[in-house]
Amino acid sequence: MFDTAPSPGLHQRAHGSASAALSLRGGAVRLDRLRQQGCAKAFLPRVEGPPEVVFLNTAGGLTGGDRLRYDIELGPGAHATATTQTAERAYAATPGATPAKLHVDARVAAGATLDWLPQETILFDRASLERHTRLELQGDASLLMCEALVLGRAAMGETVETLNLFDRRMVTRDGRPVLVDAVDLDTASLQRRGRPAGLADARAVATLALVAQGAEDAATALRGIALPEAVRAGVSGWDGKCVVRLMAKDGWPLRVALATLLGHLRAGRGTRGALPRVWQI
Repeated sequence: MFDTAPSPGLHQRAHGSASAALSLRGGAVRLDRLRQQGCAKAFLPRVEGPPEVVFLNTAGGLTGGDRLRYDIELGPGAHATATTQTAERAYAATPGATPAKLHVDARVAAGATLDWLPQETILFDRASLERHTRLELQGDASLLMCEALVLGRAAMGETVETLNLFDRRMVTRDGRPVLVDAVDLDTASLQRRGRPAGLADARAVATLALVAQGAEDAATALRGIALPEAVRAGVSGWDGKCVVRLMAKDGWPLRVALATLLGHLRAGRGTRGALPRVWQI
């Protein structure tokens, strides 16, 4: 039975999905449904103010062939924050493997308010990741969202030279796209990382967006907020949207800047803290 050479084994892949639905009942936002499967989990820690749904990938990260899905739904008038327990990590993929795929879907009913504030995604050398985020708003629903990407950990001396990343976010209102944002980074673009029209040598980048009636009015105040010197930022406001782009040499000053901006934006949204409870600053 040991005469033949062993056949190459298949690498075990991580698959998981987690979903939560909340609604406003009896004057409070309550959990209607919680489902979780595989390596994806969701839990609601005890917090003051609007509830927080925390998603977790128990596999510890993503690599080629992994599949992960997070889903949240808010009923009319509900207010909640959704986040991740820690930074997501995209590790090196085996040559020839399909990209890791992460899908995030949210449905926010009229009068509801969602803060989608995941912690940063850390990309390691040779990572291969496709992420699709779709956030569907109905009527006058309100959304505050942020996404941050970090190319390796500076403190560990890590550099990212080879990468395959496609990260697409779409926000719709009543079925019509109102904000479409995509990041496409590959090995060729990293070789041009020093160009001003590209990464401009930044290791960490983020997008922060408020989509709500009158959101463009927030742009003026955000432009006047002092951020760490290591962070470059630009603010745009138009047609019910306010979008902030941030770039930094490392992930830490970027996180501090996000905390500062979120503290200002969340102050008027009924939350007691600048950041979700699981974030660490």
